[in-house]
Amino acid sequence: MKNQLLFRLSFNRFMITLLLFISCLLQAQTLKGKLFIIGGGDRSDDLMKQVLSVAELSKKDYIVVLPMSSEEPDSSFIFIKTQMVKLTSNPIVMLNFNKETAQNKVLTDSLQKAKLIFISGGDQVRFMNIVQNTPIKTAIQKAYENGSTISGTSAGAAVMSEKMITGNQKLQKEYSGTFDNIRYDNLETSEGLGLLKTAVIDQHFLKRNRYNRLISALVEFPILTGIGIDEATAIIVRNNQIEVAGDSEVIVVRNPKGILKAKKNNLISIESLQMSIYNAGQKFNIK
Repeated sequence: MKNQLLFRLSFNRFMITLLLFISCLLQAQTLKGKLFIIGGGDRSDDLMKQVLSVAELSKKDYIVVLPMSSEEPDSSFIFIKTQMVKLTSNPIVMLNFNKETAQNKVLTDSLQKAKLIFISGGDQVRFMNIVQNTPIKTAIQKAYENGSTISGTSAGAAVMSEKMITGNQKLQKEYSGTFDNIRYDNLETSEGLGLLKTAVIDQHFLKRNRYNRLISALVEFPILTGIGIDEATAIIVRNNQIEVAGDSEVIVVRNPKGILKAKKNNLISIESLQMSIYNAGQKFNIK
């Protein structure tokens, strides 16, 4: 009898703990923000209207542009703002962080409270060199967790995932806009913002024929979903569901089976690989 009572108490504690855990998970999902990831190139006014619509800005909300990817951050901000002011009356401000201002709590608090954060194009490595291991990254992540929309284009798209494609090849010294091979341990990656943990993003995808690069990423990280976003095109991420927007297509590759690595030249083979193509309005799920 005593053992039965102890069992029931233990079981009840377990169920309460489980229900609290599930409740926390559901709460986290409802609080989580959205991602609007653009593959670079021209951004139509219609596409930017969708960004603003997804962000669900109230009159008191403001937009922060982070231009640190660009070699010319002021020009990059002006270009983005010029387009946005035609489409919204919400304030648009630039926070051009550097290593010193990265520690400025007033600025990072302002970033965290922005309802829409837009990351410009340029060089994703330049951006992450400023942001990595700083309160800036924490502020972006908390803004996202609290319901803000994080958007970016080109380099601003690449930084969204946890595994970020840098654009460099380990086995080739000179940078090439496209990969002309599929080899093991050739793709250089580094840590991104980590807003998208189960997928890896590539941009300018069809325009620059980056199939080899994305397949190389899946060779290195076969459990991830590879998402190639073409120019003037975007994906809208709501939890695990993704919707396509814009003028072109999104290529999704996943589930590589039978990956073999040759003994020389870093060549690889893949027995099978799932590939899908989506365009505006279509949806798919990731893990």
